[in-house]
Amino acid sequence: MLGLGAVAFIDEVVFHQLLHWHHFYDRSTSGVGLVSDGLFHAFSWFATVASLLMVGSLRRERAFRVAAFAAGWLIGAGFFQLYDGLVQHKLLNLHQIRYGVSLMPYDLAWNVVAAVLLLAGMAWWVLMRVHHPEDPAP
Repeated sequence: MLGLGAVAFIDEVVFHQLLHWHHFYDRSTSGVGLVSDGLFHAFSWFATVASLLMVGSLRRERAFRVAAFAAGWLIGAGFFQLYDGLVQHKLLNLHQIRYGVSLMPYDLAWNVVAAVLLLAGMAWWVLMRVHHPEDPAP
């Protein structure tokens, strides 16, 4: 969940606030877009804080595993990125990555990065489970 929260936070800061490429919801007024950005930002912080609390709990129980954490981070990051690119951008049409340009290179880069993160995390998880089956799953 920390990967999900981190990528959502990066998306919000970079694409919404710094570059001004889009809002979370672009099919209404700018004010509605800003409110949707605020809700999205709150979600990303909730996911991040909840994840850090879980990490703290695992560390106190001496059950924290770096490999499981890293694999889980990549899976969460890739899942969110792919969900955003396919469901929010294309299926629900909440917003596009950028407006006024050809979307193909942006969509391709967005979804390829997402797939690489997700597949890398899944591969790491499988390798971890094969080599250390006693460790908890990410």
